[in-house]
Parts: sequence; structure tokens; C-alpha cells
Amino acid sequence: MYNDFIHTSESVTEGHPDKLCDQISDAIIDRFLEHDYRARIVAECAVSLSVVFISARFVSTFKVDFPNVARKVIRRIGYIDQDFNYKTCSILTSLKEMMPDNSWLAAEDKIRDQDLDRIVANEQVTLFGFACNQSPNFMPLPISLAHKLARRLSEVRVNGQLPYLAPDGTTQVGVSYRNGAPQSIHTVTLNASLTDRETVKPRRLRDDLMQAVIESVFQNEPIAPDNDTRIFINVGVPLNLGGPSVHSGMTGRKTAVDTYGAFARNSGSALSGKDPLRIDRVGAYAARHAAKNIVAAGLADQCEVMLSYSVGLPGPVSIQVNTGKTGKLPDHKLLEIMDRHFDFRLGSIVRRFRLRRLPSMFKDGFYRKLAAFGHFGRNDLNLPWEALDMQEALKQG
Repeated sequence: MYNDFIHTSESVTEGHPDKLCDQISDAIIDRFLEHDYRARIVAECAVSLSVVFISARFVSTFKVDFPNVARKVIRRIGYIDQDFNYKTCSILTSLKEMMPDNSWLAAEDKIRDQDLDRIVANEQVTLFGFACNQSPNFMPLPISLAHKLARRLSEVRVNGQLPYLAPDGTTQVGVSYRNGAPQSIHTVTLNASLTDRETVKPRRLRDDLMQAVIESVFQNEPIAPDNDTRIFINVGVPLNLGGPSVHSGMTGRKTAVDTYGAFARNSGSALSGKDPLRIDRVGAYAARHAAKNIVAAGLADQCEVMLSYSVGLPGPVSIQVNTGKTGKLPDHKLLEIMDRHFDFRLGSIVRRFRLRRLPSMFKDGFYRKLAAFGHFGRNDLNLPWEALDMQEALKQG
């Protein structure tokens, strides 16, 4: 990557059709695991116009009412009176019960070290974890700011400050970098859908979003828009309702939004809709945990951890560390240190983070909350893979 460049990252509100599908899929995961931590589930969702389609494969002792879970998510997001709404949308399901898997039924606190090699990956995937010192949450600045704008866009709708907003919205932030460090805000873009295009004129919409969203988010940021920043609000976008009645959605189509805003690599695999025994989901959490602690320990300004898994093996066949020449030690030395302190076997990841138990420990579920505003860098959730619990050990080498 060049030292001087502009990088843009996008985020979306929880009402975006792709994110609606992610939330329905993860709400199904939550519902199963809340009552049966041994459940295995893969759930995918698609939505368009007034139709929601859910495809799921599962094995569990608990019975889930899939349409009811979906309608609750749609209502929570705010699709109540629009063309697409939780009461009148059609919900189609394609469900298949899988054969029971009795190879690993122990609770996390009863898994012995000698059992970890028996818990193997059933997927082949190369995935990435990333962290940097561009923001307090160790995320790239463009995606961190884009998420803040998207969350604020949602807040002013839900709290009634801007009641004419509809649930669907997108944000984008472009950051100018000099010598590899954030220097200024190049562009800010907001696209907000409205409950009624006749309710608010473009000038009022721009003034309201400038004050209630953009200025509110940037008031405490060290780098804020200046006179050279280009700000676009609903430019080239018709002021309509947005949502599934306007454009379709599908689980797993916003991987850059879910991860690092395309500033760093991601596997391309969907994170939502998969239970915690899917290595292509939980391996990404473990890789982020390691990368974040390396940066927090002061061993690098940025760090990418790459893990490659093969079917039938308990741990990665390849582990790589890339600090982009910002490491205080050579990358191969950091790899040796990381290897001493982190266990990337599937069983170890699930045991360490208690991933099957989290839905029953959080009010209103757990994984559904990850499905909007990113899986990483979240300060609103006590995520185990965001803990800085290994930085002191890493400093010792």
C-alpha cells in the first residue's frame, strides 16, 4: 500500500436489506443456542419486495418458530407501517434437520485439553484478523467513523429526533492518509431513506443530517471534516422508503462492513448465520483477538493475522503475521511470540470465548447484535475477542 492515499469505507444501518437478512439469520442462531447450547445451525435469508425466504439446516432438541423469529426482527428494526412490514410480509422456509452429531457434546468448562484435538474443522478457509492504532478501538479509521455515522443515523430515527427517517440507510467516509497515517477527512456520504418523500425537502434533510448526525459524530473526533471535505447527502438517490420494497437483500453480502471496511483483507465468507462450531466464523474472531493484543502491546502499529484451516484438522495448517513493516520486531519473531500465547484450534477458541453460551448470557440474544454495525471494534458489547487480556503476556515475549 502506498504511504499517501485515500481510503473509503461503507457502513449501513440495521434496516438495510442485507443487514436485515444477517440479523434474521443470527437471531435464529441465538434462539437455538439460548435453549440448547449443543445445537448445530446454518441459517441463510433472502428478502425482496414483500417476501422473506429462510433456508436452514439444523440439529437440536429445541424447536424454533422460524417465521416468528423473523417477524420479531423485522418489527424491532422498524418495518412497521411501510410497504414492507413485519405483519404482512410473506415468509417462506426451506428447513432440513441434520443427523445428530454426538462427537462433541461437552460444555465448554468440561472440555479437557486432551479433547481439543478431537474437535476438528469441517470447512476449509483462509481468514484474517486485523488491528491498527488509527482509532481507540484499534480499527481502521474509515470503517470506525462510517459505523459511528450509521449508528447515529439509526439513533436519531429511533429516538424521534428525526421521525421522518425510515430504517434503511448507508454511510461512507473517505480518509486521506499521509505517510501511512490518517491526515484529514476527504469525503462524508449519507444516504437516508424517508417514510414519505413529501414530508421533508432536500434542504431541510441536509441541514438536519448535518447537525444531528455528522456534526454530532465528529464533535469529539481528533480528525473532523474541514473546508476541503466533500459532503454528500442523498445525492443522486431518490427520497424513497428504501428497504426490501426497493432493493433486495441476502445474508453475508456485507463482509467488508462486518470486518475492516476493505482496509484489510477478509475471507469473503459470511460471518452471520453460522453456529460457533463453524471455523470460518469463529476463526475470524480469534485472529482479531490476537492481532488486537499485538498492537495494544505496542509490538506493531498494525497487524494482520492470517489463519488457514483444512477439513478434518483441529487447528490451522498455516499461521502468518504481517505488520506491514510497522513491527517493533520482525514478523517471524512476532509469529513465534504469538504462537506461544494463542491456541487457534477450534475447540480452544470455542472454550476460551464460551461461544455457545453467549446467547443465553445476553439479553435479547447475542449474535443478532453483531449483525449490524460490525463484528469488531464494538465498545457497546463486551465481546471476548475484543478483550486486551493478552497484551502484558505478549510484552514479555
